[in-house]
Amino acid sequence: MSLAMKLSQIAERIGCRMVGPDADIVRVAGIEQAGAGDLTFVSNRKYIRHIPSTRASAIILGEDIPAVEIPSLRTDDPYLAFARALELFFEPCRPEPGVHATAVVAPGALLGPEVSVGPYAVVGERCRVGAGTVIHPHVVLYPGAEIGLGCVLHSGVVVREGCRIGDRVVLQNGVVVGGDGFGFAPTRDGAWHKIPQTGRAVIEDDVEVGANSTIDRAAVGDTVIRCGAKLDNLVQVGHGAEVGACSVLAAQAGLAGSTRLGRGVMVGGQAGFAGHLEVGDGAVVTAQSGTSHDVAAGSAVSGSPAFASAAWLRASAAFARLPDLVKKVRALEGELRALRAGRGSEKNS
Repeated sequence: MSLAMKLSQIAERIGCRMVGPDADIVRVAGIEQAGAGDLTFVSNRKYIRHIPSTRASAIILGEDIPAVEIPSLRTDDPYLAFARALELFFEPCRPEPGVHATAVVAPGALLGPEVSVGPYAVVGERCRVGAGTVIHPHVVLYPGAEIGLGCVLHSGVVVREGCRIGDRVVLQNGVVVGGDGFGFAPTRDGAWHKIPQTGRAVIEDDVEVGANSTIDRAAVGDTVIRCGAKLDNLVQVGHGAEVGACSVLAAQAGLAGSTRLGRGVMVGGQAGFAGHLEVGDGAVVTAQSGTSHDVAAGSAVSGSPAFASAAWLRASAAFARLPDLVKKVRALEGELRALRAGRGSEKNS
């Protein structure tokens, strides 16, 4: 934990405008938990109601929020300012450089300066690990794996043979990069013949992959996660798929083989993609959507099968009213039958 900082120092370092007197800040906290010495923030307008009762010493606010009684840091992007402020008071776990006595590093592996290899980690032959990278305990790098500069591989990560990781990549616990893709050819007797998965999985710079996510290798060619993409926990990226630069995928999203996401695509939790489809730049696929067709750049889709989000919202609202509509239809049918019966009686008389 860092020493206390003046609010004015924080304002300068994170690019905010300070309003009110200076204050001593020792940590960043949520608005409902904050106390004396804490810097808090509001980025979601539903939390504005908590401002009068907060015990924080200062608060990060948007420029559009009215004046408050406590000192404030003003910015157009309070959530980003909060993230930057949090970095000032957070010291990540970083082991000392060097190779632990219980780690196994092959003679043909090449480790850059300031690399840390933790207990019981395995670095195979012909592996290359860039300067400043941290390999936590029980990480396994298969032969020929390449890891860039300043990466962090948490416990339980496996990077398979020949796969390549760029610079400043973070792989959370249990990530598997380059496991065999799901490729089997049917035989005449109803069995399945395994297709060798000879391709690579490639992760470019500044990517983070959440815990227990899997990025499969393909039979031929590369599975690619482009620079700056962020994958949540339990995300499955199938063989030959591509995740575009700066795209974000929430937990349990799944891409079948050869799915291609463009730049800046946003994918909600548990969304699924059929294989061999294209999702254009900046598209939004909401949670639990099932996408079986191409999605145009800049569009938003929802539902399963997925279609335009605006239409899906109207359809889902109508769905909740279906029981009442059914009752009304049955009542109208009853009235119509009664009316027809009455007319029949008049004709007979």
